[in-house]
Amino acid sequence: MDLNVAQGALCEGGQGFLVKSDAESELFAAIEDVMQGKGFLSRRLASLALVGDVDSQGASHRNGEAIASPTVPLSANQNVGRCHEVHFYSDDSLFLDISTCFLSAALSAGDVAVFIGTATHRMTLLERLHAEGPDTRTAIGQGRYVGLKAVEFISDFMASDMPDTGWFPKVVNDLIVGARKGVEREHLRVAVCSECAHMLWAQGRADATIRLEQLWNQIATTHNVNILCGYSLESLRCEEDSYTFRRICEEHSAVHSSF
Repeated sequence: MDLNVAQGALCEGGQGFLVKSDAESELFAAIEDVMQGKGFLSRRLASLALVGDVDSQGASHRNGEAIASPTVPLSANQNVGRCHEVHFYSDDSLFLDISTCFLSAALSAGDVAVFIGTATHRMTLLERLHAEGPDTRTAIGQGRYVGLKAVEFISDFMASDMPDTGWFPKVVNDLIVGARKGVEREHLRVAVCSECAHMLWAQGRADATIRLEQLWNQIATTHNVNILCGYSLESLRCEEDSYTFRRICEEHSAVHSSF
């Protein structure tokens, strides 16, 4: 790992730095420490000079090896590998910040943006996107932004309290086809920001949550789609959730958190 990257990350204002290869054993502890106002540094870096910076600085940069706790914008127009990212947040405004960046980046690139969430979040996010500038407002006027009710979206693919492996791809395919309709652009991508998995987890339906993330993962590898899933850290209060939490992280191409 490039220590210069780690040093630069710690200078960006976050509260911890976690090496991605250590996520299985350290990620849950890292989030708990940061939520309690402590700094966190992966054990393999703890003996280095970086350790003195953790309490006053932190990480808001991610490369191929590291997971940080950023509030930096996520690219919504990547062209390499699958893009199925997860953002754990301690406050709704932080989730809306990163969702706005994620979706506005897609709109600015000429792509399509989709938000699947609660009524309050949909309304606030639309207001934020309008405030981003004239280009974003024009994109919304062109129909390149779609806001959907999470509860209704979930009901379209559930069977016996589990996401149906046959219905889900059809529902998402119909969504993508509808979102792309009327947009003439080669190599068009669709950026989808969703709260659906979090809503299932908040209801205590861990198996359904993992199944849904696995299905989103399949979409990310078979469609020209970038996906960002949002989870409130309130769902991590119980220690028994740690196993599910780790499984959720494993289903994503990148993990982000903000406090």
